[in-house]
Amino acid sequence: MSVNLSGQDLSGQDLRGRNLAGAHLRDANLSGANLSGENLSGADLTGANLQGADLNGIGLEHADLRGADLSGADMRDASMFCAGLIEAKLVGTQLAGADLSRAELRNADLSRADLSQVEAGRANLDDSDLGSANLRGSDFRRAKFRNANLQGANLEDADMRGAKLTGANLEGAIGWRSE
Repeated sequence: MSVNLSGQDLSGQDLRGRNLAGAHLRDANLSGANLSGENLSGADLTGANLQGADLNGIGLEHADLRGADLSGADMRDASMFCAGLIEAKLVGTQLAGADLSRAELRNADLSRADLSQVEAGRANLDDSDLGSANLRGSDFRRAKFRNANLQGANLEDADMRGAKLTGANLEGAIGWRSE
């Protein structure tokens, strides 16, 4: 039986050591909460507020984060394989070393986010804002960036082989070489 904490105010709380896999956290306030290393795979975090939360090493495989606000969160080394982050807000979020393989990030705001050294093969970033984001050394093979904003993004040493970039704005992108 999964835990239902939808709409709850859990801001600033230390939630480590809880079994929240598959939990219902829709519209919950988790701003500033500590969930580092936790397993929230399959959880429903639709519309949740996770601003500034410590999500370092969190497991969010197949989790639903549509419309969630993760701005300024620490998500280094997070595992988000097949996670749904459609229209999520990740402005200035630390995602270095995270696994975003096959994640859905359509219409997400990743401006100024640190996406260095991420694994994001086959991720869908269509219509996303990655303006001034750091994608250095990341794996975006076969990812989708159609109509995405990559203006001023750092793409040095990023593997973009097979990526779909139709309509993407790469103006001022660092390290971008059109093939």
